[in-house]
Formats: sequence, structure tokens, C-alpha cells
Amino acid sequence: MIKILEILRFAGCGLGIFLAYSYGETPEEILRIMTPWFVGSIAGLSAIEGLFFAREAAAEKGFEQGSNYQRQNSFWFFAVAIVSLIIYFAGWNEYANITIVLILCFFLIMSAANHTYSIFIDKNIKWQNVIRPFLTLLFTLVFWYPVTAILFR
Repeated sequence: MIKILEILRFAGCGLGIFLAYSYGETPEEILRIMTPWFVGSIAGLSAIEGLFFAREAAAEKGFEQGSNYQRQNSFWFFAVAIVSLIIYFAGWNEYANITIVLILCFFLIMSAANHTYSIFIDKNIKWQNVIRPFLTLLFTLVFWYPVTAILFR
């Protein structure tokens, strides 16, 4: 099930990019379309993974299993996903979208640093652990254009 959730995360993000750049004509529209797909795919599916498949997810990443921190982290992901959907359906402006993207982005950057630490210090070379820094870089780059275009106009 963990592999299926991982595939769904990639598919959701990919679909978000496709839809945003196919139908979005301005940085604001691109951001508005892409944000719920990325945040929903990453945070929403990570919440499901952590809440319903916690032991399997931890084993897949090479981390301890069944900790309260893992459950708490899953609730955080769930909250971010819900807020992203509220922002989308309520039609809040681009700064609300930028805020939720930056929150998730900075969390993922810190998480990637933790995964990198685990690679070198704990010798944890599980695929999901090794790939996290690269996926975080891609996530950051995908949002670079719409976010900077809006903030620095």
C-alpha cells in the first residue's frame, strides 16, 4: 500500500503541474491550480499513510515504528491538506496560496535535511530516505516561478 500511495503522490503532483500550466495563464492562476494538487498529494496522502499505515511507512523509510511523533506528524500533514482545500474552495487570494506552499516547502526542506542527516549519520540508505532531498528540490523548483513572479512584481 505504501508504494501505491507513493505513486499517487507523484501522479497527483504531475497532474497538478499539467493542469496548472495547461489552464493557468498568469502566475496567480498557475499557483491556484497547482497548490491543492501538490499539497493534497503530498500532505494529504502522507497523512493517510501515517495514520493508517504507520508501521509499514516507517519500515519503508528505515525509521522507528509506531511513535507518537509519527502520529503527530500525520495530523500536521492532515491539517495542512485541509487548509489547502479551504483556501482553494473559498477562493482566497494568491497570498493565502503562497503561505500554504511556503509552510509545506519549509517543512519539507527541514525534513529533507533530517533525511540527509539519516543517510550520512545513521547509514539509512532506504530509497524513500535517499530520494527525499531530491524530491524536495523539485517541489521547490516547481513553485519557484509562480511564487517569485507574484512576490517580486
